[in-house]
Amino acid sequence: MRYQIEGGSLPAVVIQLDAGETIMSELAGRTWAKGPIETETRGTGGIGKSIGRMFSGESLFMSHYTAKGPAEIGFASSFAGSIIARELGPGESLICQKSAFLCSTSGVDLSIFFQKKLGAGFFGGEGFIMQKVTGPGVVFLELDGYVKEYDLAAGEELVCDTGVLALMDASCKMDIRMVKGLKNKLFGGEGLVDTVITGPGKAYIQTMSLAHLGGILSPYIVQKK
Repeated sequence: MRYQIEGGSLPAVVIQLDAGETIMSELAGRTWAKGPIETETRGTGGIGKSIGRMFSGESLFMSHYTAKGPAEIGFASSFAGSIIARELGPGESLICQKSAFLCSTSGVDLSIFFQKKLGAGFFGGEGFIMQKVTGPGVVFLELDGYVKEYDLAAGEELVCDTGVLALMDASCKMDIRMVKGLKNKLFGGEGLVDTVITGPGKAYIQTMSLAHLGGILSPYIVQKK
């Protein structure tokens, strides 16, 4: 398998497949295909995994695309932003925002990750339910805006606005911290809490969160009567 991420701020990943290679995505995730590719709809696994995906708003099925000869398949991001590729080893996991998964090789396992801390779930900006992606394999993730990567040492902290954490290694921890000082809380413009990611591991920060997008687009959204 070979791939290239194209398109700048309106990206797509274009994947070259050899015979027998399979790419999977959320249901009907493929944007285009060229060459002999067979599409199959499959369930997501056991009852527990299916229930978790149902509560997170995801489909109970996934699309699998298998090349029967040399072929090309493209997956476009559903919004302006970035596509990140990560190659995961056996058992290596990423924790992502719910909408991040775009596609992956067939060996990758996609499941649900529940925030254990009430404060992080309520105020961290990512909610209680996130996606967990586990290798082995290559996964492609679609994120909002430009993405900045940090490699955090053990115990090293990254403090950011709520809602801008796009993904992190499963070895990282996420929590919230109250902003200090009454003046900062009332007049600082940064809100009451920050999100704190603690290493070791990689953390990816996106410059445009879904909350920011909602504020930008709200004047253009027509309410249905």
